[in-house]
Amino acid sequence: MISDSLVQAFTEQFDCAPDRIVRAPGRVNLIGEHVDYAGLPVFPMALQYAVYVAVRPRDDRLVSVASSDPGYEPREFELDPEIEPFPDGDWGNYVKAAAVAAARYGANRGADLWIQSEVPVAAGLSSSSALVVAVLKALLDVSDIDVDPIELAAVAADAEHYVGTRGGGMDQAISVCALEQCAARIEFEPVRVTPVRIPEDWRFVVADTGVQAHKSGNAKDAYNRRRAAVEESVELVGEKLGLVDGDRTYSRLLSEHDPGELMAVAQQVLDDRLLRRFRHVVTEAGRTRRAEAAMRDADPETFGELMNGSHESLRDDFEVSGPELDRLVALARGAGALGARLTGAGMGGCIVALCKPEQQDSVLEALRDGYFVEQPGDNPPANLDQRLFVAIPSAGASVNRT
Repeated sequence: MISDSLVQAFTEQFDCAPDRIVRAPGRVNLIGEHVDYAGLPVFPMALQYAVYVAVRPRDDRLVSVASSDPGYEPREFELDPEIEPFPDGDWGNYVKAAAVAAARYGANRGADLWIQSEVPVAAGLSSSSALVVAVLKALLDVSDIDVDPIELAAVAADAEHYVGTRGGGMDQAISVCALEQCAARIEFEPVRVTPVRIPEDWRFVVADTGVQAHKSGNAKDAYNRRRAAVEESVELVGEKLGLVDGDRTYSRLLSEHDPGELMAVAQQVLDDRLLRRFRHVVTEAGRTRRAEAAMRDADPETFGELMNGSHESLRDDFEVSGPELDRLVALARGAGALGARLTGAGMGGCIVALCKPEQQDSVLEALRDGYFVEQPGDNPPANLDQRLFVAIPSAGASVNRT
Protein backbone atom coordinates (compact mmCIF):
# COMPACT_ATOMS: atom_id res chain seq x y z
CA MET A 1 0.00 0.00 0.00
CA ILE A 2 1.37 3.40 -0.96
CA SER A 3 -0.03 4.93 2.24
CA ASP A 4 2.08 2.52 4.34
CA SER A 5 5.29 3.34 2.47
CA LEU A 6 4.49 7.04 2.63
CA VAL A 7 4.02 6.97 6.40
CA GLN A 8 7.21 4.99 6.90
CA ALA A 9 9.28 7.25 4.64
CA PHE A 10 7.87 10.40 6.24
CA THR A 11 8.60 9.08 9.73
CA GLU A 12 12.18 8.24 8.81
CA GLN A 13 12.72 11.70 7.31
CA PHE A 14 11.05 13.82 9.99
CA ASP A 15 11.13 11.63 13.15
CA CYS A 16 7.36 11.77 13.52
CA ALA A 17 4.32 10.43 11.72
CA PRO A 18 2.23 12.43 9.23
CA ASP A 19 -1.34 13.28 10.13
CA ARG A 20 -2.79 13.45 6.61
CA ILE A 21 -2.08 12.31 3.06
CA VAL A 22 -3.01 14.36 0.01
CA ARG A 23 -3.53 12.75 -3.36
CA ALA A 24 -3.63 14.54 -6.74
CA PRO A 25 -3.90 12.46 -9.92
CA GLY A 26 -2.09 12.86 -13.18
CA ARG A 27 -4.14 13.04 -16.32
CA VAL A 28 -4.23 11.96 -19.93
CA ASN A 29 -5.74 14.39 -22.40
CA LEU A 30 -7.92 12.46 -24.82
CA ILE A 31 -8.22 15.29 -27.34
CA GLY A 32 -7.96 19.07 -27.42
CA GLU A 33 -4.22 19.75 -27.34
CA HIS A 34 -2.58 23.17 -27.13
CA VAL A 35 -5.97 24.88 -27.11
CA ASP A 36 -6.59 25.42 -23.39
CA TYR A 37 -4.41 28.53 -23.35
CA ALA A 38 -6.41 29.71 -26.36
CA GLY A 39 -9.47 29.63 -24.10
CA LEU A 40 -11.03 26.67 -25.92
CA PRO A 41 -12.46 23.45 -24.43
CA VAL A 42 -10.35 20.37 -23.83
CA PHE A 43 -11.29 16.78 -23.03
CA PRO A 44 -9.04 14.96 -20.52
CA MET A 45 -9.53 12.33 -17.84
CA ALA A 46 -7.68 11.75 -14.56
CA LEU A 47 -5.43 8.70 -14.20
CA GLN A 48 -5.09 6.03 -11.56
CA TYR A 49 -1.52 7.26 -11.07
CA ALA A 50 -1.13 10.19 -8.70
CA VAL A 51 1.21 12.36 -6.67
CA TYR A 52 0.91 11.68 -2.92
CA VAL A 53 2.05 14.06 -0.20
CA ALA A 54 2.37 12.98 3.42
CA VAL A 55 1.87 16.04 5.61
CA ARG A 56 2.36 17.22 9.16
CA PRO A 57 1.66 20.85 10.15
CA ARG A 58 4.38 22.89 11.81
CA ASP A 59 4.10 25.67 14.38
CA ASP A 60 6.14 28.05 12.24
CA ARG A 61 6.13 29.11 8.57
CA LEU A 62 8.86 26.72 7.43
CA VAL A 63 8.06 24.40 4.52
CA SER A 64 10.37 21.40 4.62
CA VAL A 65 9.96 19.03 1.70
CA ALA A 66 11.62 15.78 0.67
CA SER A 67 10.90 13.26 -2.06
CA SER A 68 11.12 9.52 -2.60
CA ASP A 69 12.87 10.28 -5.91
CA PRO A 70 16.64 10.22 -5.21
CA GLY A 71 17.16 12.83 -7.92
CA TYR A 72 15.16 15.39 -5.95
CA GLU A 73 17.13 16.70 -3.00
CA PRO A 74 15.27 18.03 0.10
CA ARG A 75 14.34 21.70 0.09
CA GLU A 76 13.37 24.21 2.80
CA PHE A 77 11.99 27.74 2.66
CA GLU A 78 9.65 30.08 4.53
CA LEU A 79 5.99 30.29 3.54
CA ASP A 80 5.40 33.77 2.16
CA PRO A 81 3.42 35.53 -0.59
CA GLU A 82 6.74 36.49 -2.20
CA ILE A 83 9.42 33.78 -2.40
CA GLU A 84 12.61 33.98 -4.42
CA PRO A 85 12.71 30.97 -6.80
CA PHE A 86 15.39 28.34 -6.84
CA PRO A 87 17.56 28.21 -9.99
CA ASP A 88 15.67 27.61 -13.23
CA GLY A 89 14.67 23.96 -13.64
CA ASP A 90 14.91 23.09 -9.92
CA TRP A 91 12.09 20.75 -8.88
CA GLY A 92 11.55 22.76 -5.72
CA ASN A 93 10.11 25.62 -7.72
CA TYR A 94 6.89 23.65 -8.17
CA VAL A 95 6.64 23.39 -4.38
CA LYS A 96 7.39 27.10 -4.07
CA ALA A 97 4.75 27.85 -6.70
CA ALA A 98 2.13 26.13 -4.57
CA ALA A 99 3.43 27.78 -1.38
CA VAL A 100 3.27 31.29 -2.85
CA ALA A 101 -0.29 30.68 -4.02
CA ALA A 102 -1.31 29.23 -0.65
CA ALA A 103 0.21 32.18 1.24
CA ARG A 104 -1.53 34.69 -1.02
CA TYR A 105 -4.77 32.85 -0.28
CA GLY A 106 -4.20 33.25 3.45
CA ALA A 107 -2.22 30.16 4.47
CA ASN A 108 0.08 31.04 7.37
CA ARG A 109 1.32 27.71 8.67
CA GLY A 110 4.30 25.72 7.43
CA ALA A 111 4.46 21.94 7.08
CA ASP A 112 6.75 18.97 6.70
CA LEU A 113 6.03 17.27 3.37
CA TRP A 114 7.11 13.94 1.90
CA ILE A 115 6.34 13.53 -1.80
CA GLN A 116 5.92 10.24 -3.58
CA SER A 117 4.77 10.15 -7.20
CA GLU A 118 3.49 7.38 -9.43
CA VAL A 119 3.14 9.76 -12.39
CA PRO A 120 6.05 9.54 -14.84
CA VAL A 121 8.02 12.81 -14.88
CA ALA A 122 8.02 14.92 -18.07
CA ALA A 123 5.86 12.36 -19.89
CA GLY A 124 2.94 14.61 -20.78
CA LEU A 125 0.78 13.16 -18.00
CA SER A 126 0.81 16.28 -15.85
CA SER A 127 3.16 15.19 -13.08
CA SER A 128 4.17 18.79 -12.40
CA SER A 129 0.62 20.10 -12.16
CA ALA A 130 -0.39 17.18 -9.94
CA LEU A 131 2.52 18.11 -7.66
CA VAL A 132 1.41 21.76 -7.52
CA VAL A 133 -2.20 20.75 -6.80
CA ALA A 134 -1.18 18.29 -4.08
CA VAL A 135 1.15 20.72 -2.28
CA LEU A 136 -1.29 23.62 -2.62
CA LYS A 137 -4.10 21.51 -1.21
CA ALA A 138 -1.85 20.34 1.62
CA LEU A 139 -0.75 23.84 2.64
CA LEU A 140 -4.27 25.20 2.51
CA ASP A 141 -5.55 22.26 4.53
CA VAL A 142 -3.04 22.68 7.37
CA SER A 143 -4.18 26.32 7.64
CA ASP A 144 -7.82 25.15 7.76
CA ILE A 145 -8.64 26.90 4.48
CA ASP A 146 -11.32 25.21 2.40
CA VAL A 147 -11.48 26.25 -1.25
CA ASP A 148 -14.16 25.43 -3.80
CA PRO A 149 -12.74 22.89 -6.29
CA ILE A 150 -13.21 25.12 -9.33
CA GLU A 151 -11.52 28.01 -7.56
CA LEU A 152 -8.74 25.73 -6.34
CA ALA A 153 -8.08 24.63 -9.93
CA ALA A 154 -7.86 28.25 -11.06
CA VAL A 155 -5.50 29.13 -8.19
CA ALA A 156 -3.28 26.15 -9.03
CA ALA A 157 -3.17 27.12 -12.71
CA ASP A 158 -2.08 30.66 -11.86
CA ALA A 159 0.45 29.27 -9.38
CA GLU A 160 2.26 27.25 -12.02
CA HIS A 161 3.17 30.43 -13.90
CA TYR A 162 5.74 30.87 -11.08
CA VAL A 163 8.01 28.33 -12.80
CA GLY A 164 7.84 30.25 -16.07
CA THR A 165 5.52 27.98 -18.05
CA ARG A 166 2.46 29.72 -19.43
CA GLY A 167 -0.02 26.85 -19.28
CA GLY A 168 -3.74 27.07 -19.80
CA GLY A 169 -5.43 25.42 -16.81
CA MET A 170 -6.55 22.04 -18.11
CA ASP A 171 -4.15 19.98 -16.00
CA GLN A 172 -5.09 21.56 -12.72
CA ALA A 173 -8.84 21.49 -13.42
CA ILE A 174 -8.96 17.76 -14.16
CA SER A 175 -6.60 16.90 -11.28
CA VAL A 176 -8.93 18.69 -8.85
CA CYS A 177 -12.38 18.05 -10.31
CA ALA A 178 -12.32 14.64 -12.02
CA LEU A 179 -14.97 11.98 -11.38
CA GLU A 180 -14.45 8.21 -11.54
CA GLN A 181 -15.22 6.54 -14.88
CA CYS A 182 -15.55 9.95 -16.54
CA ALA A 183 -13.72 12.19 -18.93
CA ALA A 184 -14.53 15.88 -18.69
CA ARG A 185 -15.11 18.80 -20.99
CA ILE A 186 -13.18 21.64 -19.43
CA GLU A 187 -14.00 25.17 -20.49
CA PHE A 188 -12.27 28.38 -19.54
CA GLU A 189 -12.93 32.03 -18.75
CA PRO A 190 -14.40 31.01 -16.34
CA VAL A 191 -13.39 27.42 -15.64
CA ARG A 192 -16.26 24.96 -16.00
CA VAL A 193 -16.04 21.17 -15.75
CA THR A 194 -18.66 18.92 -17.35
CA PRO A 195 -18.18 15.18 -16.71
CA VAL A 196 -18.90 12.75 -19.55
CA ARG A 197 -19.16 9.08 -18.69
CA ILE A 198 -16.79 6.87 -20.67
CA PRO A 199 -18.49 3.81 -22.21
CA GLU A 200 -17.54 0.67 -20.31
CA ASP A 201 -16.18 -1.06 -23.40
CA TRP A 202 -13.74 1.73 -24.31
CA ARG A 203 -10.07 1.26 -23.41
CA PHE A 204 -7.45 4.01 -23.49
CA VAL A 205 -3.90 2.67 -23.68
CA VAL A 206 -1.07 5.03 -22.68
CA ALA A 207 2.53 4.52 -23.81
CA ASP A 208 5.50 6.67 -22.75
CA THR A 209 8.30 7.27 -25.27
CA GLY A 210 10.80 7.83 -22.48
CA VAL A 211 11.77 11.10 -24.16
CA GLN A 212 11.41 13.67 -21.40
CA ALA A 213 10.22 17.20 -22.08
CA HIS A 214 10.57 19.26 -18.91
CA LYS A 215 8.26 22.27 -19.18
CA SER A 216 10.31 23.94 -16.45
CA GLY A 217 13.53 23.25 -18.33
CA ASN A 218 14.46 22.12 -21.82
CA ALA A 219 10.99 22.35 -23.38
CA LYS A 220 9.86 25.58 -21.70
CA ASP A 221 11.00 27.95 -24.44
CA ALA A 222 9.51 25.83 -27.23
CA TYR A 223 6.22 25.55 -25.34
CA ASN A 224 6.07 29.28 -24.65
CA ARG A 225 6.94 30.13 -28.28
CA ARG A 226 3.96 28.13 -29.46
CA ARG A 227 1.67 29.87 -27.02
CA ALA A 228 2.99 33.22 -28.22
CA ALA A 229 2.32 32.19 -31.83
CA VAL A 230 -1.24 31.15 -30.97
CA GLU A 231 -1.85 34.53 -29.35
CA GLU A 232 -0.21 36.52 -32.14
CA SER A 233 -2.26 34.67 -34.78
CA VAL A 234 -5.64 35.42 -33.22
CA GLU A 235 -4.68 39.08 -32.77
CA LEU A 236 -3.84 39.47 -36.46
CA VAL A 237 -6.91 37.59 -37.70
CA GLY A 238 -9.17 39.42 -35.26
CA GLU A 239 -7.75 42.78 -36.32
CA LYS A 240 -8.37 41.91 -40.00
CA LEU A 241 -11.98 41.08 -39.10
CA GLY A 242 -12.40 44.46 -37.41
CA LEU A 243 -12.54 43.25 -33.83
CA VAL A 244 -11.31 45.58 -31.12
CA ASP A 245 -8.74 44.68 -28.46
CA GLY A 246 -10.26 42.28 -25.96
CA ASP A 247 -12.60 40.73 -28.52
CA ARG A 248 -9.84 39.09 -30.54
CA THR A 249 -10.26 35.63 -29.06
CA TYR A 250 -10.64 32.19 -30.56
CA SER A 251 -13.96 31.75 -28.79
CA ARG A 252 -15.30 34.93 -30.39
CA LEU A 253 -13.98 34.04 -33.84
CA LEU A 254 -15.36 30.50 -33.78
CA SER A 255 -18.75 31.65 -32.51
CA GLU A 256 -19.16 34.10 -35.40
CA HIS A 257 -17.35 32.42 -38.32
CA ASP A 258 -16.97 28.89 -39.64
CA PRO A 259 -13.44 27.46 -39.86
CA GLY A 260 -13.29 27.86 -43.63
CA GLU A 261 -13.96 31.59 -43.39
CA LEU A 262 -11.37 31.99 -40.68
CA MET A 263 -8.72 30.16 -42.68
CA ALA A 264 -9.42 32.32 -45.72
CA VAL A 265 -8.81 35.44 -43.65
CA ALA A 266 -5.79 33.87 -41.95
CA GLN A 267 -4.15 33.19 -45.30
CA GLN A 268 -4.24 36.92 -46.00
CA VAL A 269 -2.49 38.07 -42.84
CA LEU A 270 -0.37 35.23 -41.42
CA ASP A 271 2.99 33.90 -42.51
CA ASP A 272 3.37 30.14 -42.99
CA ARG A 273 4.37 29.37 -39.41
CA LEU A 274 1.59 31.39 -37.82
CA LEU A 275 -0.92 30.04 -40.35
CA ARG A 276 -0.14 26.46 -39.37
CA ARG A 277 -0.38 27.25 -35.66
CA PHE A 278 -3.72 29.01 -36.23
CA ARG A 279 -5.05 26.13 -38.35
CA HIS A 280 -4.22 23.62 -35.62
CA VAL A 281 -6.13 25.57 -32.98
CA VAL A 282 -9.18 26.11 -35.17
CA THR A 283 -9.39 22.51 -36.38
CA GLU A 284 -8.58 21.01 -32.98
CA ALA A 285 -11.47 22.95 -31.47
CA GLY A 286 -13.83 21.27 -33.92
CA ARG A 287 -12.34 17.83 -33.32
CA THR A 288 -12.73 18.22 -29.57
CA ARG A 289 -16.38 19.19 -29.85
CA ARG A 290 -17.13 16.26 -32.17
CA ALA A 291 -15.17 13.83 -29.99
CA GLU A 292 -17.28 14.66 -26.94
CA ALA A 293 -20.42 14.02 -28.99
CA ALA A 294 -18.97 10.70 -30.19
CA MET A 295 -18.32 9.59 -26.60
CA ARG A 296 -21.85 10.53 -25.56
CA ASP A 297 -23.14 8.54 -28.56
CA ALA A 298 -20.86 5.58 -27.73
CA ASP A 299 -19.26 5.86 -31.18
CA PRO A 300 -15.62 4.79 -30.75
CA GLU A 301 -14.87 4.69 -34.48
CA THR A 302 -15.59 8.40 -34.88
CA PHE A 303 -13.71 9.23 -31.68
CA GLY A 304 -10.69 7.29 -32.99
CA GLU A 305 -10.74 9.07 -36.36
CA LEU A 306 -10.73 12.41 -34.56
CA MET A 307 -7.75 11.31 -32.44
CA ASN A 308 -5.89 10.43 -35.63
CA GLY A 309 -6.67 13.84 -37.10
CA SER A 310 -5.46 15.50 -33.92
CA HIS A 311 -2.11 13.73 -34.13
CA GLU A 312 -1.58 14.69 -37.75
CA SER A 313 -2.32 18.32 -36.92
CA LEU A 314 0.01 18.31 -33.91
CA ARG A 315 2.72 16.71 -36.02
CA ASP A 316 2.44 18.83 -39.17
CA ASP A 317 0.90 22.16 -38.15
CA PHE A 318 1.98 22.52 -34.53
CA GLU A 319 5.26 20.62 -34.88
CA VAL A 320 5.34 19.07 -31.41
CA SER A 321 5.59 15.40 -32.36
CA GLY A 322 8.78 13.44 -32.98
CA PRO A 323 9.96 10.09 -34.34
CA GLU A 324 9.32 8.20 -31.09
CA LEU A 325 5.77 9.53 -30.74
CA ASP A 326 5.03 8.86 -34.41
CA ARG A 327 6.38 5.33 -34.08
CA LEU A 328 4.20 4.50 -31.08
CA VAL A 329 1.16 5.95 -32.84
CA ALA A 330 1.84 3.82 -35.93
CA LEU A 331 2.34 0.67 -33.84
CA ALA A 332 -0.92 1.20 -31.96
CA ARG A 333 -2.93 1.83 -35.12
CA GLY A 334 -1.31 -1.13 -36.86
CA ALA A 335 -2.35 -3.41 -33.98
CA GLY A 336 -6.00 -2.44 -34.24
CA ALA A 337 -6.36 0.74 -32.22
CA LEU A 338 -9.26 2.83 -33.47
CA GLY A 339 -7.21 5.98 -33.02
CA ALA A 340 -3.96 7.17 -31.49
CA ARG A 341 -2.30 10.51 -30.87
CA LEU A 342 0.36 12.20 -28.83
CA THR A 343 -0.99 13.56 -25.57
CA GLY A 344 0.25 16.46 -23.50
CA ALA A 345 2.51 19.22 -24.72
CA GLY A 346 4.46 16.89 -27.02
CA MET A 347 8.18 17.19 -27.77
CA GLY A 348 8.43 13.82 -26.03
CA GLY A 349 6.16 12.16 -23.53
CA CYS A 350 3.25 9.85 -24.25
CA ILE A 351 0.68 8.71 -26.74
CA VAL A 352 -2.88 7.63 -25.98
CA ALA A 353 -4.70 5.04 -28.09
CA LEU A 354 -8.37 4.04 -28.10
CA CYS A 355 -9.30 0.42 -28.56
CA LYS A 356 -12.06 -2.04 -27.75
CA PRO A 357 -11.54 -4.76 -25.11
CA GLU A 358 -10.85 -7.41 -27.73
CA GLN A 359 -8.06 -5.25 -29.21
CA GLN A 360 -6.45 -4.27 -25.92
CA ASP A 361 -3.99 -7.14 -25.61
CA SER A 362 -2.82 -6.92 -29.22
CA VAL A 363 -2.24 -3.17 -28.90
CA LEU A 364 -0.31 -3.60 -25.66
CA GLU A 365 1.75 -6.42 -27.16
CA ALA A 366 2.56 -4.44 -30.31
CA LEU A 367 3.72 -1.46 -28.30
CA ARG A 368 5.73 -3.61 -25.91
CA ASP A 369 7.45 -5.71 -28.56
CA GLY A 370 7.76 -3.01 -31.21
CA TYR A 371 9.12 -0.27 -28.99
CA PHE A 372 9.95 -1.05 -25.38
CA VAL A 373 11.98 -4.24 -25.81
CA GLU A 374 14.33 -2.34 -28.11
CA GLN A 375 15.15 0.38 -25.58
CA PRO A 376 18.62 0.44 -23.98
CA GLY A 377 18.97 -1.32 -20.63
CA ASP A 378 16.43 -3.79 -19.28
CA ASN A 379 14.25 -5.41 -21.92
CA PRO A 380 11.50 -4.67 -21.23
CA PRO A 381 12.22 -1.88 -18.73
CA ALA A 382 11.62 -2.66 -15.07
CA ASN A 383 9.05 0.14 -14.75
CA LEU A 384 7.07 -0.94 -17.80
CA ASP A 385 3.78 -0.89 -15.87
CA GLN A 386 4.17 2.89 -15.50
CA ARG A 387 5.23 3.42 -19.12
CA LEU A 388 2.68 1.18 -20.84
CA PHE A 389 -0.73 0.75 -19.24
CA VAL A 390 -4.48 0.90 -19.65
CA ALA A 391 -5.76 4.15 -18.15
CA ILE A 392 -8.41 3.95 -15.45
CA PRO A 393 -10.63 7.08 -15.24
CA SER A 394 -10.15 8.19 -11.65
CA ALA A 395 -11.37 10.74 -9.13
CA GLY A 396 -9.79 14.11 -8.43
CA ALA A 397 -7.63 15.34 -5.54
CA SER A 398 -8.43 14.38 -1.96
CA VAL A 399 -7.17 14.69 1.62
CA ASN A 400 -7.23 11.70 3.97
CA ARG A 401 -6.38 11.79 7.67
CA THR A 402 -3.98 9.07 8.86
